[in-house]
Amino acid sequence: MDTRREAAQFLTTARGRISPEQAGVPVSGGQRRVPGLRREEIAELAGVSTAYYTRIERGDLRGVSDSVLESLARALRLDRAERAHLQDLARAAAGRSGLPEGGEGTGDQGPVVPPRVHQLIETMGDVPVIAGNHLRDSLAANALGRALFPDLFPEDGPALNTAEYMFLDERARRFYPDWETTARNAVSNLRLTAGRRPGDPDLRALIERLRAGSSEFRTWWDGHTVRVHDHGTKTIDHPQVGRLTLSYEVLDIPSVPGVTLASYLAEPGTPDADALDLLRNLVSNPGPRAVADVAQHG
Repeated sequence: MDTRREAAQFLTTARGRISPEQAGVPVSGGQRRVPGLRREEIAELAGVSTAYYTRIERGDLRGVSDSVLESLARALRLDRAERAHLQDLARAAAGRSGLPEGGEGTGDQGPVVPPRVHQLIETMGDVPVIAGNHLRDSLAANALGRALFPDLFPEDGPALNTAEYMFLDERARRFYPDWETTARNAVSNLRLTAGRRPGDPDLRALIERLRAGSSEFRTWWDGHTVRVHDHGTKTIDHPQVGRLTLSYEVLDIPSVPGVTLASYLAEPGTPDADALDLLRNLVSNPGPRAVADVAQHG
């Protein structure tokens, strides 16, 4: 990733979405030529010179102090994820990374899942659990996790990359009834990852594949939205148990940098919980009775 270009586009986009009224900036008569605030207005709000802010907005973050970054974040009304993204870009400009170094389970090909984490995933048998990495590769899952996302875990081949599935596989549009929201979330989360790993060639290659194969991805990627999606809800149309909405939590594994665990839960006493119970039954007892129960549910 071109950090300088990324920083310039991110800051320009952020400035363009703030109106003078939102920022409390007096508006004189006449037509404004640019959307949002002018550079000199952001500079004044941040307490820096216009020349210095102009340099920063052109992507030159070298030597910018944490206090100036914080002032810019306040002036641009950045949220938590956007502030983190700006800090990541500044670290990258200084030749540093915001990621922990080393760690168990890190190999030449990137993060791997050590045996004890595999054991942990299998122990959580009543909850769908999937392990993934920063490239959105599906590294491991328990039986219920594989059953919940059958397209990602084909029986006759390797697990799929979740980002490529989302944007390059037509089945994803059927699996996620609100595909656009889910896909936009995936883009904003991937952009946050790109800021943390600006020199990762595999991540850069993934982004280029997605840009080449999906017009929606290109459009949303160029919008420079960054968000943390470490919890929330997802609605899916499962081929066996029907539609269900599940809450999810994504947890980091400190001893294995770059690997996360995503777990999925249903609200007790809801049709979603009933559907997840049916899926558990199908996984535990893949016989005629389970098949009949699923057929009755449908």
